[in-house]
Amino acid sequence: MRDEDKRETWEAFSELVNMTPSALGDWLDSDASHQAGQHKDGGESTGHASGRRILDILRSTKGDLSDDDYQHMRKVVGYIRRHLAQRPSGDVSDSRWRHSLMNWGHDPLA
Repeated sequence: MRDEDKRETWEAFSELVNMTPSALGDWLDSDASHQAGQHKDGGESTGHASGRRILDILRSTKGDLSDDDYQHMRKVVGYIRRHLAQRPSGDVSDSRWRHSLMNWGHDPLA
C-alpha cells in the first residue's frame, strides 16, 4: 500500500473510530455486543470479530501496522460511513444500529 493511501486511511480511521481501547474492550465484553450484528452459524458476529481486530490496531504503534492492518482499517472506515448514512429515526441509544456500529469502534452518541 502506498504511503499516501496509508496516511489517508489512518486519518479516516482515527476520525471515525471514536471509542477508546478501554471503552471498546468493555463494550465487546458486554452481552449487548455479543448479540449485535450478523452471526454465521451461531458463532461470533462479523462486527464483534472486527472489534477485536480494531482493539489490536488501537493498541499498536503506527509503525508496527502491516498492510493487512491498513486493509482492515479501510474496511472499518467503509462500514462506519455506510451505516452512519442509514441512521434510523428516533431514539437510537439502545438500538441494534448503534450496537452494531459500536462493535466497529464507533459510538454515534459520543
